[in-house]
Amino acid sequence: MMCTDPFLVGITGGLGSGKSMVCHFLAGMGCALFESDRVAKELQLHDTEVIEGIRGLFGAEVYSLDAFGALVLDRKKIASAVFSSSEKLEALNSLIHPKVSAEFRKAILSARKQKKKILVKEAAILFESGGNEGLDAVVVVAADLEERIARAVQKGMGTREEIMQRIAAQWPQEKLIAKADYVLFNRGTPDELKKESEALCSTLLAAAQSHGHHH
Repeated sequence: MMCTDPFLVGITGGLGSGKSMVCHFLAGMGCALFESDRVAKELQLHDTEVIEGIRGLFGAEVYSLDAFGALVLDRKKIASAVFSSSEKLEALNSLIHPKVSAEFRKAILSARKQKKKILVKEAAILFESGGNEGLDAVVVVAADLEERIARAVQKGMGTREEIMQRIAAQWPQEKLIAKADYVLFNRGTPDELKKESEALCSTLLAAAQSHGHHH
C-alpha cells in the first residue's frame, strides 16, 4: 500500500489581499494549513539557534522580557535594519528558512497521517524566497489596490502612507499573478470570498485527484 502525500499548495498574495482569510476558509473545508510566517515568528522567540543568530546580527537589545518574563522581539528595529541592508536580510532569511522548511516537512508528515488531501502553505512571500519549490501548485490571492490599502488601514497595520510603502516594497501583484497556477480575485465581501474559496477548494481537490502522486 503506497502512502500518498497531500497535494502541496502554496498560497500567497500582497498585503491586504485577503490571503489569510482564504486560508482560514480552506482550513474550515478540511485542508491542512501551514502558516509559514507564524512559524517563523515562533522560531524567533523559541528556537535558541535562531535567537542567538538574531542577537548576533542585530544586537542583543532587539530582545527584551515582558512583565511575565517572556521573550519579546523588537520587530520594528529588525524591519528597519533589513530595510536598509540587503546583507542583513539575506542573513536573517538563511537563518530562518531552513528551520521553516524543516517544520513544513513535519507538517507534510502529519497531514499524510491525517489523510489530508491538501496541505496549504500560507506565506507572505513565496516566490521571492524560493518557497514555491517542491509545491504542486501556487495560488495567488489578488485584490484591487485601493481595497487592499483600506483593508490594511482598517486592520491597524499603519497609516495609508506606511502601507503604500510596504506594498511598494513587495513584488507587484501582476508579477505574482504571472507566476501563479491559480488566481483568486477577492472582490471585497467575506461571503463572496468564501464562495470563491469553495470553488478553489473543488478545483484543488480535482487537481490533487488527477495528480494522484506518490513521492
